[in-house]
Amino acid sequence: MVKLFLFFALVQIAHGDTFSFKADRMLGTQAAGKEMTVLIGHAEVRTDALFLRADRIEIQGQNNEFIECSGNVTGQEDEREISFQTDHLQYNRQTSITRMEGNSVLEDKRNGVVAKARFIEYDQESEVSILQVGVRLFKNEMVCRSEHAIYRRAENMLNLSGFPVVYRQHDEFRADRIQVNLENDSVTMQGSVAGSIQN
Repeated sequence: MVKLFLFFALVQIAHGDTFSFKADRMLGTQAAGKEMTVLIGHAEVRTDALFLRADRIEIQGQNNEFIECSGNVTGQEDEREISFQTDHLQYNRQTSITRMEGNSVLEDKRNGVVAKARFIEYDQESEVSILQVGVRLFKNEMVCRSEHAIYRRAENMLNLSGFPVVYRQHDEFRADRIQVNLENDSVTMQGSVAGSIQN
């Protein structure tokens, strides 16, 4: 087991990215084209950009490109101040795309945003998140709900569709499509616009 761990670490250092893992139990094979490591029980994986914990973590690919986590999945990107939890996660280290399925929560601590959905896809490089099914996003006293949303973290912009509604303190906004500027809480609505505002 120790030799296998050192093999993984050395391969990733050669590619310019440190990679380490630990768990209660480990299974795996290094057969060419079928490289796979399964971590079971208190499993952890750490790369330069990401830290993951889960009941079970499966790592595949010659250079450990594909990581799949299940059971009590949590993770964080300390540099970007992002954390998340989900039932099931897939991470592609080549594309830097994370996909979360099940009860999923993404917290952007830098912007004070918490997003919840049944499916979340997060692109680390573009800092764009796609959220689907039962979407809820919270920031300060604002609550946004819809069936589909795109959160552009760098611009602090949120696009909602699929029966979107935005609650801001005592105000309520409904439309076919809603765009929210999370920097200043301004709301732009398109199609079948309705709402109520309390002065």
